[in-house]
Amino acid sequence: MRKLIPAVVLIAAALFAASMLGVAVAEAPTSTPLRTVSVEGIANAPVAQTASAAEATAVYREAMASAITDGQSKATFLAEKTGTTLGSVQSVTEGGGYIWCRGGTEQESAEYEGEQPDFGAGQERGYVAAPEAAATATPSVPKQKAPVVKKRKKAKRPVAKKAAAGSCALTAQVSLIYTIN
Repeated sequence: MRKLIPAVVLIAAALFAASMLGVAVAEAPTSTPLRTVSVEGIANAPVAQTASAAEATAVYREAMASAITDGQSKATFLAEKTGTTLGSVQSVTEGGGYIWCRGGTEQESAEYEGEQPDFGAGQERGYVAAPEAAATATPSVPKQKAPVVKKRKKAKRPVAKKAAAGSCALTAQVSLIYTIN
């Protein structure tokens, strides 16, 4: 009887250990994780300065399609540079967009007067300055008042003003994740 009790305990311990090993094996991952490449596709499309909601939405969808093409091109390039091939799309995320307008000259910005498309990112952006104008803008610093000097008034001649012909562009962004093989 004295030998039977340690033998039963030993068998019970062995069975318990074997069942724990079975659980650990069952919980272990059975496949390797997918290798992926993530890219941002970006595209611009011209839009009328006074576009209706339907026109702006059509331009936005055109720009999203071009952004997907841009993203696919970037993903293919990265896959080739890493010695892999591009697989299927795993995820597509609408990144939103914005509309910016340029005035009659390169430095002027203009206001977009049309209706906004549904950009999908939850950020409504009304007037946005052209990227070049925003990058070169300097913060305004209050100037000191200069002493008033009276000058003789000259007769003003009428000057014909040139109409500021503006152009607007819509930018769309799409995030893509592809598998790579």
